Amino acid sequence: MEVASPRKVTFGSYVRLVRTNTNFRRLWLAQVISEIGDWMYTVAIYSHLLDMTGGAAKSIGLAFTMQVLPQMLISPMAGVLNDLMSRRKVMIYSDVARAIIVALMLVALRMEAITLIYVLLFLETVFWATFEPGRGAVIPNITKGEDTLTANSLSSITWSFNFAVGFSIGGFIAAIAGKQAVFVLNSLSFLASAVLITRTRFREPHLDHLPPFRLKALFDFSQITDGVRYVSSDTRLMATMLVKTGLGFMGANWVLVTMLGERKFPMTFAGLDPKSAGMMGMSVLMGARGFGALIGPSIGTFVAGHVQRRLRLGIIFGFAMSAGGYMLLGVSPTLLPAALCLVLAHSGGSIIWVFSTTLLQMNSEDKFRGRVFSAEFAFMTFSMSLSSMLAGVFIDRGIPLETVVISAGVLMLLPGLGWLAAQRLWRGHTQPA
Repeated sequence: MEVASPRKVTFGSYVRLVRTNTNFRRLWLAQVISEIGDWMYTVAIYSHLLDMTGGAAKSIGLAFTMQVLPQMLISPMAGVLNDLMSRRKVMIYSDVARAIIVALMLVALRMEAITLIYVLLFLETVFWATFEPGRGAVIPNITKGEDTLTANSLSSITWSFNFAVGFSIGGFIAAIAGKQAVFVLNSLSFLASAVLITRTRFREPHLDHLPPFRLKALFDFSQITDGVRYVSSDTRLMATMLVKTGLGFMGANWVLVTMLGERKFPMTFAGLDPKSAGMMGMSVLMGARGFGALIGPSIGTFVAGHVQRRLRLGIIFGFAMSAGGYMLLGVSPTLLPAALCLVLAHSGGSIIWVFSTTLLQMNSEDKFRGRVFSAEFAFMTFSMSLSSMLAGVFIDRGIPLETVVISAGVLMLLPGLGWLAAQRLWRGHTQPA
């Protein structure tokens, strides 16, 4: 039975969690360092690709696809890996691998090798795809009770802060110190993250009574089918797992916001050349996107608390905010209202992310959690890849940028209506779900 918690998630809750929980503090600091570095260098990559391809929108769509599609392709193995190995070790190895891959990006930039850039983006995401399910799965192992929602909310707020800061300063650093400096900083950030995670110490219950890991286990499809059987046995769990698939339709924003910054809202000041002005416009809009994602869960978790019914209702509001924000963005005349529309849209998107993640953690068994989160990411990245590629193709075929933006907002109404209809699955059920 759902029981309301007497304590709401407040700023003090975040401070207490970081101050008193050493393992979470180190995982959180690792997130801060690595994500800021990653978002800084994303600005440089996108700007460089536009320069090399003559401003083709599909080049951004393809780059974004290379950054997310591997999650879908290796999801079965990533989920099994995180359920059969120490998730802590998986995260450490993934960080080290990403540090090496990002360093190799410097070679690709020097060679002006666009194909190599796409290959490296793909490989980096392969290791992101093994890292993220592990991080999501260990949160319940290092937090207890109310702190699980607090930790998820803080992680989402932190992601949003890192996104806003990384994109906002990434353009400045690349313009002043050169794109290579951004790549070096990002590579070092992954190494710092690995060191912090190495210093964490916590019990991983899923390892109890497991035999030593064997590589052939990754290709043992019985592990995958067990996970599929587990999720499909509970329609409410499956519906919750698919929430982020709907959120993935917002993946078009990577193309749309980049092109709006380059074409419609370049920041022409202090004698900036057109390329730098477009990169600055993109940085401001992406920063606004991150700021919206920062404030969304801050307000949402305070209102919803730890009551699952409220978390489910909050997801409906999140989809409505996302849809409305992008429909208004399509008719925004200047940079300021455009930025405010992105704040609204991505406030809703971050509420969807935090609430659906928390519901999954509350209602999935630890021994299956790696596969549940890996499958969730797989479906989400498929919809993100599809939406971003289609947005790039439509723009390059002459459909007005504003029309594509409005259409993206209308599309976000569909998963919101689907989740609203799914609420009937919880009627008459008194158990936690």
